[in-house]
Amino acid sequence: MVRVVVTYDRIRVEEKALQKAGENLGADVRLIDVKDSFIDITKGEVNPEVLKGDVIIQRCVGHFRSLYLTAIIDSVGIPVINSFYTTLICGDKLLTTLTLRRAGVPTPKTLVAFTRDGALKALEEVGYPAILKPVVGSWGRLVSLIKDVETAKVVLEHRELLHPLYQIFYVQEFIKKPDRDIRCFVVGEEAIAAIYRYAAPGEWRSNTALGGRAVKMEISDEVREVSIKAAKAVGAHVVGVDCLESERGLLVHELNSVTEFRNAAPATGVDIAKKIMEYAINLAKK
Repeated sequence: MVRVVVTYDRIRVEEKALQKAGENLGADVRLIDVKDSFIDITKGEVNPEVLKGDVIIQRCVGHFRSLYLTAIIDSVGIPVINSFYTTLICGDKLLTTLTLRRAGVPTPKTLVAFTRDGALKALEEVGYPAILKPVVGSWGRLVSLIKDVETAKVVLEHRELLHPLYQIFYVQEFIKKPDRDIRCFVVGEEAIAAIYRYAAPGEWRSNTALGGRAVKMEISDEVREVSIKAAKAVGAHVVGVDCLESERGLLVHELNSVTEFRNAAPATGVDIAKKIMEYAINLAKK
């Protein structure tokens, strides 16, 4: 029997769905809360209560907890969804953009600055309105729509008082698009499901964490090709690929290595948890 360990720091619908799917497939599924665990990294041995599995699905919400845990898992040679490299790239928007560019995946125009003055010049270059994002973050937090230079000065002043990480100013062009974006779920080399995410009333961001609505979409050839190419670029086993419809075609703007699917599964009718578990079990058997 394959033992699948699902590590987490917050138990959500997705982790429970993965456990149920794995058990239905005949796997021994263990959910491990890493907040209650420790790992002796000096021995290079597997702590039986934390990492003893034939394959590990890493589901921590916290970026740095997720990143360093996957580094430890990789170091002991256990297959993990997703790897340290994938987690590192997907968890950092700047690194994501660089990786996608090298792979020839279309992305929005993006400028990076390291000071307030540099950021103002970058915003002027890209043109207002523009988007200012933290390089690390999720659920749309601290993503700002900058409409003019006065707004920019206020937002940048606040960013200068935050952690130095937020003083890496990631400036992106504002894409004229429908009132939605696209998330496509890739498992292995297959695009298994996709949704339109419509923004909640009064909200320009379409994140479902901010009230966005998930609606099933048929996966077009363009969405499939771009999403799989993006997933391969970062070496992902399982990833959510976020795309924008633009006048230049489809643009990939973010990748999610610990992707949520609580809204996508019922919207699309695809058992995403089962697809992930089937892939994980097959990975363990290789």
